[in-house]
Amino acid sequence: MSESEKVFSFDAKISIHPFSDGKITDGLWDEFVRTSDNGTMFHLREFLTYHPEGRFEDHSLYVLRNEKLFAVFPAIRQKRDGKWILNSHGGASYGGFVYPAQCNIRDAFLMVERLIEYAQEHDFEGVQLTLPPMMYAKHLSNYLDFALFKHGFSYLKREISSLVDLRNPQEIESGFRPEARTALNKARKSGIVIKQSNEYHAYYDILKNNLRMRHGVQPTHSLEELIDLTKRFPEDIKLWGAYLDDRMIAGVCTFAANEEVILAFYISHDDDFQEYRAVNLLFATIMEESAKLDFSYLDFGIFTVNMDPNWGLGRFKENFGSRGIFRDTFIKYFHS
Repeated sequence: MSESEKVFSFDAKISIHPFSDGKITDGLWDEFVRTSDNGTMFHLREFLTYHPEGRFEDHSLYVLRNEKLFAVFPAIRQKRDGKWILNSHGGASYGGFVYPAQCNIRDAFLMVERLIEYAQEHDFEGVQLTLPPMMYAKHLSNYLDFALFKHGFSYLKREISSLVDLRNPQEIESGFRPEARTALNKARKSGIVIKQSNEYHAYYDILKNNLRMRHGVQPTHSLEELIDLTKRFPEDIKLWGAYLDDRMIAGVCTFAANEEVILAFYISHDDDFQEYRAVNLLFATIMEESAKLDFSYLDFGIFTVNMDPNWGLGRFKENFGSRGIFRDTFIKYFHS
C-alpha cells in the first residue's frame, strides 16, 4: 500500500442514488441546497420544476456518505452528438454536485468515481456538467474540478462571466470607468427614478425588442415562465425598473442565486431613451442595495457564447468594474 493510499485507508462510504427512488423529498432536497456550501437557486427542485412537463427527462441524483445525505446532483437524460448523456443540468445556469462545507478532496474523488460508475451502469454514454463560478461557494475550492480532470473529464467550454465585488460598498462607484461615472451623473440629473416594479409586461416588451434588434433572438423564458418564477421566489427574484415620468425605459431582473451572489438577468433598455443612460443608474442602485443586503458579488452573466466573446458586451460590463471569471462546462464520453 502506498503512502497516499494509507492516508485514505478509512474512506467514507459514498453511494449515488436516483432521486426518482422517492427516498429524498423535494423539500429535503431544497433544504439541503439552501444550507450547502455551493448550492444556488438553480439547483433547487422549486426552480427546476418550473419547466413544463416533457421539456426535460429528469434524472437527478443524490449522494449518501456513510448513509447520510451528503450531496445532490440535478440532472437530465439528454441526447448530445448522437449519444445519451447525463447532463447537469440542461434547464439551469449551473449544475454539478451541491455539497456541504466539510466536503474534502477524497469525498470529491469518490463522488466523481461513483458518478461515472452510476452513469455507465444506467447506459449513459457520457456525463456533462456546468459548475457555478468559484465565487458562488462560501469556501473557495477546486476539489471537484481537480477530481473531474483526474477522472478523464475535459472542458466542453469555458465561458467568461462578469463579477463585481460588492464587499467594499464605498468603493463600488470608484471602480466604474470614467465614462460610466459620467453617464451615471447624467442619469441622476435627468430625473430618472429607480424602483422595484411588478410591471413585467412593460419590461418584457422592452426586452423582446432589444433581443430581436441586437441578436435576432427571443428571450430564453416566456413572459408566463418569468412570472411563474417570480411567484415561486418572491423574495429572491426582483424586477428593477428605471422610470422617466412614470414610464419604464429600462429594466433588469435580479436573481438572488444564493447568500453570496446576486445575478443580473435580462438587461434591457428602450433605445428611444438611450441618451438618459438609465442603465448606469439602474446598476449603481442595484449594486448599492445588494451590498446593503450583504451580497458579496453581482454576477452580470456571461459575455461569451461557446467561448466567442461579444467585445461590446464585455466592455459594457467592465465599465461597471466587473472582472471575468470562468463558468466551466465539463464533459466525459465513455466510448469514442
